[in-house]
Amino acid sequence: MNKIEHIGIAVKNLKESNDLFSKLFGKPHYKTEEVLSEGVNTSFFQVGENKIELLEATNANSPIAKFIEKKGEGIHHIAFDVLDIEEEIQRLKCEGFIVLNETPKKGADNKLVAFLHPKSTNGVLIELCQEIKE
Repeated sequence: MNKIEHIGIAVKNLKESNDLFSKLFGKPHYKTEEVLSEGVNTSFFQVGENKIELLEATNANSPIAKFIEKKGEGIHHIAFDVLDIEEEIQRLKCEGFIVLNETPKKGADNKLVAFLHPKSTNGVLIELCQEIKE
């Protein structure tokens, strides 16, 4: 793993949260994007070398809606940048981690993504991110 790519924060209302975090960081978000496969709208802030991703559910069955229902708003995941996501998935499986999706899928911000189950990472949902090379 190269670096923290972003920290994902589950929010109930993306517009209100964009306003709040814009005040906190002293600058606006630079991008919004809907990820249909995950049932979320996202918003990104650049903070130094890292990014903060706000996630709002677009339907009641989305993982973010379920997370907020169970735990409330807050940190949802930490994402790490990797060079080769498929290689990293195999390495982590061999190390005993539970991989939630063994085949990477398209995520927000031009990334391929895969997740590690929090049961195998001390309660923290870990996202692996690889830039999609076009």
